[in-house]
Amino acid sequence: MPALRLLGRKWLAASDDLVFPSIFELLFRFVWLVLIALVVEVLIPITWKCQTEGWHGGAFVRLYLCGTLALQAVLMLLLAALAQQSAKGTITDVDARKMVAPLLLLKVLLVLPEIALNVMGTMWMFCEVIECSVNDKFSSIVIQSIVLFNWVQLALTVFGLFMVFDPLGSVNYDDMQDTPNQARHHRKVTGLWSRRFRWAFCWLKRDEHGKEAFQQVAALLSALFRSTDLVPSDVVAGCVLLRVRQKRETREMRRIQMLNDEEPIYTTDVNKVFSETPPWMNLEDALHYLRLSIAAYGWPYVLYRHCFTGFCKLAKHLTCCCCRPKNSIVTDDNCCLCHFAGVKYMSKLSADDIIFASFNNRVFELPFCVIADHDRESIVVAVRGSISLRDIFTDFTAGSEKFEADGLPEDTAAHKGMSMGAAKMLRRLMPVLDRAFQQFPHYDLVLTGHSLGAGVAVLVALKLRPRYPHLKVFAFSTPAGLISREAARFTESFVLTIGVGDDLVMRLSVHSIENLRTKVIQTIHATKLPKYRIMLNGFGYALFGVPARDLESTWRRPEELEANNSDDSDALLVQGVSTEAALVSRNVFARRFSTARLFTAGRILHIVRRKRMGIEKKVRTQEPTYEMRWACPEDFMELQVMPRMLLDHLPENVHRTMQTIMDEKHTYRVTQVV
Repeated sequence: MPALRLLGRKWLAASDDLVFPSIFELLFRFVWLVLIALVVEVLIPITWKCQTEGWHGGAFVRLYLCGTLALQAVLMLLLAALAQQSAKGTITDVDARKMVAPLLLLKVLLVLPEIALNVMGTMWMFCEVIECSVNDKFSSIVIQSIVLFNWVQLALTVFGLFMVFDPLGSVNYDDMQDTPNQARHHRKVTGLWSRRFRWAFCWLKRDEHGKEAFQQVAALLSALFRSTDLVPSDVVAGCVLLRVRQKRETREMRRIQMLNDEEPIYTTDVNKVFSETPPWMNLEDALHYLRLSIAAYGWPYVLYRHCFTGFCKLAKHLTCCCCRPKNSIVTDDNCCLCHFAGVKYMSKLSADDIIFASFNNRVFELPFCVIADHDRESIVVAVRGSISLRDIFTDFTAGSEKFEADGLPEDTAAHKGMSMGAAKMLRRLMPVLDRAFQQFPHYDLVLTGHSLGAGVAVLVALKLRPRYPHLKVFAFSTPAGLISREAARFTESFVLTIGVGDDLVMRLSVHSIENLRTKVIQTIHATKLPKYRIMLNGFGYALFGVPARDLESTWRRPEELEANNSDDSDALLVQGVSTEAALVSRNVFARRFSTARLFTAGRILHIVRRKRMGIEKKVRTQEPTYEMRWACPEDFMELQVMPRMLLDHLPENVHRTMQTIMDEKHTYRVTQVV
């Protein structure tokens, strides 16, 4: 940071990104140098005895061998210098690495003689043009291997240049500080991302809203990094630093709580947590509906959970193509009804209990199942979560649009992709519900879903509630950027949302990503470590956690990290940061991709793993594994860089957590009775 300037343009790499690539290539070149030196010692005397002297014989071979040996030595010295210069200074200390650009330019120019020498080696060893045969088998194998590896290395070099090439790299960053130039650059970047999507995901263009989704996601990606000079490695390093910073802040909060002798926020007493909630809000029913939410994922989830035996588990639930009824309740499944088989296997229901199942998966259109749950006398609508690329584009169409439903404030906004998904789903769902309640008029209506499915289920419920006022929603790992705050408060009476641990998606919204970007820039400017050290530390943190000594030693002035954490201020950054960081956070509302702040819906139960203290770490006790509390949507407005932020979102981990709580509750009750 900032991006590397070379050959008159900006690249998607920084001057401190070359430490590990240079060292890696240096090791390979050292092996080549040793092998070539051995070959030169053996073959140079032989070249004087070739059948032909001159450019078709011995002279040609000597030029190739000596040239390759000399070039490898020069490249090794150059790579060592590149690694040493690239390791200098912190991420923002560009002046300390001012020699990187000329050294890199020299290395790029040396590609030309390297190609010429490799062509000579190819002509000698593979084309039989040079009349100087090699009888020594070891030397022949070494030369052939080096020629092949050189071609591979040159191909990787070209691929690397393609990966770090910025099509808009000729734009000067300083020129982007004017508002008209920013807007023009934003349009160019949006168009570039849109073209990339159309090329990379060409099969999605056939969807009705495919092009619209491409444009929306492209605009989001462009807006997130507008007016910044970050490269991908800066974002990775910033996330590693944020992990350290957030752990430091957590430690300080615990210390303050201990000094103030505050009561714990979380509790392990399930009965206490649900003592003031309506009877329908309970973990037993939630666990039941979570199983139905997971069942909506169909056969891909079965194969994911049972990699080797999944097909055998599905086989007995499959339907033969010739035996498929004409008036099937299943739509858009394959000939053997594999998705339907997955639903039956995971839900443990018979085909008669499944009233309708749509597996049509398009952009802004999600599969769902309508189930008659006779045990709880309810009609259950289970909406599938994200599992395909189409679902990802629905997720990332994350702008806000007006959302209208009876009982909601007039200015209510909702996640655009999920809102469009809810509208499409309602058109297919309404006739099915009419038929279902004609058959079971005294049943209740329950909607459930996980992740994207949870968000769509909430929006569908808001549309259906005037017609079915007693409906309930069990939502699991609901995305943060779903609906306006007043509308989220309105849903607390009929929506139960359950989230586990450091779930990334429950904190994922346009607002939180933009705040993460600003914090990344803040944190990068606050560190005193070079990037290569940060990357090495990141591997260590992933394996062994963050050591206590790094909480303070990572920063120039640790006390400044606490300065002004509010994102609604004009002075977000610590003293001494660059103009770029100040530009990003100067006017927080002007830089927002979405003007409306969106929140998680419903009454939120947050479950975390209980931290074992003292003797509990050494001795196995019967204390509960998890603790929980009722949270508010504002608690999930900031992204947390944690080791389990992805794992805690997976449906099987949510199910395992809730099942463990229920088992431990039953065990504890039995122990008390005994």
